[in-house]
Amino acid sequence: MGALSALSDLLAGLALLGFVGALIWLLTRPRARMAVLMPAPGRLTIAAAAMALWCAALYLSGAGSPPTLAAQALRDLAILGWLAGTFRTAAAPTSQALRLIQRLLAALCLAMLAGGAAAWLHDGGTAAAWLKPTLTIVAMVVASGGLLLIDGGARHAGGRMRMPTLAVAGGFAMLWAYELNIQLIGTLTGQRASTLIALVPAVALLILPTFVIAAMDIGRERMRLSRPAAMRAVLLVGGAAYLILIALAGAVARLVGGDYGELAQSLFLLVALGAGGLLFASARARAWLSVTISKHFFEHRYDYRSEWMRFTATLAQVEEGGTSLHRRVAKALAELTGSPAALLMLPDAQGGFHVAEHWGWPVAIDEDARLPLRTAFMLQETQHIVDLEAVRHGRADDAEALAMPDWLIADARAWVVVPLLHFQRMIAVAVLHRPPALRALDWEDFDVLRIAGQQAASYLAESQSQQALSEARRFDEFNRRFAFIMHDIKNLASQLSLLARNAERHADKPAFRADMVETLTISAGRLSDLLTRLAPRERARAASVERVLVEPILTDVAAGLRPRGDLFVGCDAGLAARGDGAAIAQIVEQLAANALDASPQGATVQLVAASEQGRVRIDVIDRGVGMSRAFIRDELFKPFVSTKEGGFGLGAFEALQIAQAMGGMIDVSSEPGEGSRFTLWLPLAGGAAAEEAIGTMMTKVATR
Repeated sequence: MGALSALSDLLAGLALLGFVGALIWLLTRPRARMAVLMPAPGRLTIAAAAMALWCAALYLSGAGSPPTLAAQALRDLAILGWLAGTFRTAAAPTSQALRLIQRLLAALCLAMLAGGAAAWLHDGGTAAAWLKPTLTIVAMVVASGGLLLIDGGARHAGGRMRMPTLAVAGGFAMLWAYELNIQLIGTLTGQRASTLIALVPAVALLILPTFVIAAMDIGRERMRLSRPAAMRAVLLVGGAAYLILIALAGAVARLVGGDYGELAQSLFLLVALGAGGLLFASARARAWLSVTISKHFFEHRYDYRSEWMRFTATLAQVEEGGTSLHRRVAKALAELTGSPAALLMLPDAQGGFHVAEHWGWPVAIDEDARLPLRTAFMLQETQHIVDLEAVRHGRADDAEALAMPDWLIADARAWVVVPLLHFQRMIAVAVLHRPPALRALDWEDFDVLRIAGQQAASYLAESQSQQALSEARRFDEFNRRFAFIMHDIKNLASQLSLLARNAERHADKPAFRADMVETLTISAGRLSDLLTRLAPRERARAASVERVLVEPILTDVAAGLRPRGDLFVGCDAGLAARGDGAAIAQIVEQLAANALDASPQGATVQLVAASEQGRVRIDVIDRGVGMSRAFIRDELFKPFVSTKEGGFGLGAFEALQIAQAMGGMIDVSSEPGEGSRFTLWLPLAGGAAAEEAIGTMMTKVATR
């Protein structure tokens, strides 16, 4: 005990010197600067003086002595005064309950001061025998009330509290909590906690740095705990609560009698193990705990620095096995919001968006699942992030509810629709899976998803630019190949020119005529091969806009392709389209030639045209090998992708480009083994006003 008493005196002396130094420092600081630092700098100086006086009483008289109790009462009065000046401002006055607690505690401190002085004056008398236990109980009440006051004041002050204020208030809370713990242990066990009492000056030393922080005018920003630190703090508090409950159960068991202590501890142990196992095994429980901590411990839901670093690292990471950028984008957006899975939808040839990639989605998505044109237009124009839960429960905007497709609303797994925009252009659309612990989205979620979507869209746009550059290089390679073919054509032209000049002199010779026929036959064959390899795709001039009869075009195309196979032509009488006749003929010829190539020998290809919904519809129907939906979606209209041996893969691509330039569109429906139907949609030739409007539109398209 002698060593413990010496240690207590040493700690009390160090605390006394420290608080005296802090008091001198506070008194020498400029008051104007102190006024900026703390709401009540004078009260902080008084609190430092009271702490120094209390440490002096600890050093001279020891803990629990009447002088120390009197000094403790003065110390608590000074702390209460500082708290009143800190938490009560004109902008945010404290509640009536907090003011009542402050007055009650101040009255108890005054009573404690009077009782401590009386016990000091009558030390050893009858009064001291009952005053000291009474003062101990009063000190417990003051400590308990002080903790309530700090908790309520901190919650009431909210975002106005700065780090110096939090540090000092936290130090006072630690001091009161330690003293209250000593008294509770003594009350429960009936024994004096000598070791803990001797270490009270150590708690005073731990509080001293908070005054130094305040005096140095540092930490002007709010003190924030990181997510890992908050999680560890919650676990530590939970462990401490568990130990306290076990101790209380043991104390109650000793009071009641019987062997209930081990039973109570076993029950608490089972409960703790069950709760821990639930957190480790249940994703929903972990998600709920994470949401609860973020909601109640932090001003913001997201730790923006760490989340942004993880988001960009996921986008830039190239894993083994060649994980695509599309999947990494889906993963990054899902992990940002705690979602377990995500879909990424990309534009298709019909103007909508189809599911191109997914990350962690538990069940396969139907190939018909797509966002139609109206949904894509709404998302791009409004740039809204759609909460599907709000749509399902009727809380969303009517336009958003009407634009969302039925399959997406019906799928309960879908949670949020996020448009990925790059310079006002929608690159892709992400659909996030609902998290294990469903929560309502707020402004912070929408802001984070909007910024993250723009960042992800920039990655996708860069990838598309790289792909476009690659295609441009392939076009350049194609042009180089075309130069070699032109060289062959030039050689053929030179050979024919020489033959024509020689014919003027040797046309009457039978041998020359035979040689000329053979040369012409070979040259014609070579030219036919070149024309077969390179069909005319000259589009140097803009397409002319005029009224064109459809039936003659179909008839001419069928006549030109008849040597390659049978074609059936059907067309409404007098059907006319708005566009360029040569361009329409080129599209139909290309589609019909492809249909003949895909059809078995002797099969008939149908060319059928009709008016439908104010447009001209031209169907090219075959009963060939057909195509898969994946091929139609991902490869059919891409350049340099062909199923033909030696094909360039430019026919369907250029046909679509020409159709779009005339304000039209090409739809495809096909199944493997059942044939294909290519549908060319063109503007219908109508009245003068309609023709003028369509002509204006075509002129704008042609001049882009």
